[in-house]
Amino acid sequence: MTQQSAFEYLTHGQIPFFRLPGAPTAVGVPHGTGAVLLGVPYDGGTTYRPGARLAPFEVRRVSALLQGYHPSHRVSVFDRLCPVDGGNVAFPPFDAAAVRDRVEGAVSAVLSAGAVPFVVGGDHSVALPALRAVARRHGPVAVVHVDAHFDTSGPETWGEQFHHGTPLRHVLEEGLVARGQLHQVGMRGPWAGARDAELGAGHGARVHTMEDVGQRGIAAVAAEIRHAVGDRPAYLSFDVDAVDPAFAPGTGTPVPGGLTSREALQLVRDLAGVALVGMDVVEVCPPFDHADITSHLAAHILFEGLALAALAIPGRTYGETVTESP
Repeated sequence: MTQQSAFEYLTHGQIPFFRLPGAPTAVGVPHGTGAVLLGVPYDGGTTYRPGARLAPFEVRRVSALLQGYHPSHRVSVFDRLCPVDGGNVAFPPFDAAAVRDRVEGAVSAVLSAGAVPFVVGGDHSVALPALRAVARRHGPVAVVHVDAHFDTSGPETWGEQFHHGTPLRHVLEEGLVARGQLHQVGMRGPWAGARDAELGAGHGARVHTMEDVGQRGIAAVAAEIRHAVGDRPAYLSFDVDAVDPAFAPGTGTPVPGGLTSREALQLVRDLAGVALVGMDVVEVCPPFDHADITSHLAAHILFEGLALAALAIPGRTYGETVTESP
């Protein structure tokens, strides 16, 4: 059993994700580990409300409430996957290039150990170095990008190439995404201009706006994405501002009219069968949260992602009941 009991967790007083064992990547990833959760306490790439640097601590804290068995997938996620908390990525907070370098290095170390990296931001700029490491390992991948925004901005507004509104521009321009394999869900709200969607469209991106979700339903959207991704390696980048601020107020750039919590969780759950090779959950901003509801949602989204990774372990059949050893 890889998840600590509640008594053990309370006794030592530490706060790892999901009451998991701690294994800092600087020391090395233990043999047999299937996934590593990495905190990235950085929000130097925000353009509106900072505070996402506090998210790894808060999401760790509330994740202690989650149990390990997934009733829909019928799998004991932590027993099957043997994940660990890899600690936080350490970096000088005023050097954005160093942040990217350290995040890329930490994710590369996880991948080299044969585990799936789960990055907990921090702002969305941390997705770029994570995807650089993933693409170096797996080649261009399918990317499922859940967000209120395209994140394909350039330096024209802020005079900066790298911020939380630019990661998908760099990911596309650097060839980290397989052609036609960018799947964007949750986009809504006013654009800066008529050409905002052109970069993604030029790479064959499929955009599922909130109008699409409302008309077709989240199950149909998830099924289309799952079918399109097929057996390609897939990376899931989940910005919590994809969720309506009524359900996730603790985020730096809220946009009304988004996913419900139920739709967000179902979207990830219904991707069962994809070959998940990495994931991030970003833009949780605890100073603007209420009663931890955004942090709780982020923890549950992470759990759904861990379940996808557990289902993808070779020899596992989707829907199969697993009897775990005591």
